[in-house]
Amino acid sequence: MALTEEIYVDQVTAIEDEQLQVRTATVIKKDGEEISRTFHRRVVVPGADLTNEDPKVKAIGEVLHTAEVIASYKARIAAQMAEQGISE
Repeated sequence: MALTEEIYVDQVTAIEDEQLQVRTATVIKKDGEEISRTFHRRVVVPGADLTNEDPKVKAIGEVLHTAEVIASYKARIAAQMAEQGISE
């Protein structure tokens, strides 16, 4: 009986403000047959460090996260924080 685990990015979706929603699948197999699959989601915001990202995420981020998009995202977050009385 051999158990194996595969973890890979199976979905990247651009959402509001060009944030990237990244879904990672974890697949457990027993003797080559899938017995379990779970998902984890996270968001990569404009301006985030893409150095250690999956190549798919990095490629999409490099295209979508332009200087203008990053500046707009940071301005929106700063405005929201100021509105709520939160300092950086």
